[in-house]
Amino acid sequence: MTQSKLYKRHRFPPEIIQYAVWLYHRFNLSHRDIEDLMSQRGIEVTYEAIRLWCNKFGPKYAQRLRRKHQGYGDTFFIDEVFVKIQGKQHYLWRAVDQDGEVVDVFLQKRRDGKAAKRFFKRLLRKHGGEPRKIVTDKLRSYGVAHRELIPETIHDTTQYANNRCELSHEPTRVRERGMRKFKSMHQAQRFLGAHAAVYNLFNLGRHLVSAENYRFFRQRAFASWENAVAI
Repeated sequence: MTQSKLYKRHRFPPEIIQYAVWLYHRFNLSHRDIEDLMSQRGIEVTYEAIRLWCNKFGPKYAQRLRRKHQGYGDTFFIDEVFVKIQGKQHYLWRAVDQDGEVVDVFLQKRRDGKAAKRFFKRLLRKHGGEPRKIVTDKLRSYGVAHRELIPETIHDTTQYANNRCELSHEPTRVRERGMRKFKSMHQAQRFLGAHAAVYNLFNLGRHLVSAENYRFFRQRAFASWENAVAI
């Protein structure tokens, strides 16, 4: 899809739309916050228009970022947390690799064996094969999926071994609070998929590298973002 077709019938230039969508998925900002930031720059756009841009373009940008992704590690840390949507309890399944990259996030109504197998199948498609090792808690559903789908993969259920994935839920919790909870499963899945792709792109390990290297990695991330939104 060319840029002209992608942004057809939008009266604002693509650069403004791209910037607004980036702000929303990169930082803990509401649509109204972004409306104020745009206004400060002399761009008068409503928060409702920004919401529509994020809903339409966020998943498209995320899809392009995932296509260009260099691949994940060979160890998956997998966990699930409770998420309430319209008063009903759901389960957000998440897998990250040993570098903290989000492999997948998937919202489901259950956390039984069927739900675990469904999530594992998604992971295998995204990874393009079986990981060398998975790390989970002792939820029996993981054992079911492991035995039936990837029995050759090492399965570690040691206490505290899965802290990496448990901690990776925190950015989602922060956004969930900022959005005053998710409104529907579809809305939550759409946002979380785009948020994960942007998070991976700018997950640069700032505390692990020198300032010079961090600036280099950041410029490279910006270039990847520009490439994803401009195609």
